[in-house]
Amino acid sequence: MNILKTTFKDLIILEPTVYRDERGSFMESFNEARFRVETGLNVTFVQDNESISVRNTLRGLHFQVPPKAQAKLVRVAHGAAWDVVVDLRVTEPTFGRWFKILLSAENKKQLFVPEGFAHGFWTVEEHTIFSYKCTNYFSSDCDRSLLWNDKDLNIDWGIEQPILSEKDRNALTFAEFKSPFF
Repeated sequence: MNILKTTFKDLIILEPTVYRDERGSFMESFNEARFRVETGLNVTFVQDNESISVRNTLRGLHFQVPPKAQAKLVRVAHGAAWDVVVDLRVTEPTFGRWFKILLSAENKKQLFVPEGFAHGFWTVEEHTIFSYKCTNYFSSDCDRSLLWNDKDLNIDWGIEQPILSEKDRNALTFAEFKSPFF
């Protein structure tokens, strides 16, 4: 596994080793011991989630606030998506900044998203399967969303009229959100 650090504290790109031959390919998508040793992060994942989306679906920007905040390890098992995160940790120099990466079944990249980040993605292929490993269980009481096209965040998604849920159409603006993350 190749570990690539970003300019955001603890936001890490993982590139698994893929073995290919005439039969196809094999990769280890997650190994807890190797993850801890190679990333230096001591996290425990307790819930796996999967979404299947049609092309041009945008999901996000989602996160959970304390005491049920979540870190996530995300990847695309089928298709492709632009993955976007926003740093909500007020004491970090990257507070309010966003990061974007293409995750796909072809490139096999994964992104570790620490607690204190809003997360979303835009599917660029039909039938995109997006997988999440989460460090905390889902809590509707702690579930929050930021507006995907918030003018203060100014995220370059690459799409102007995505398919959105009601929740994502009515999310908070960045100015309305008071961050509990430090």
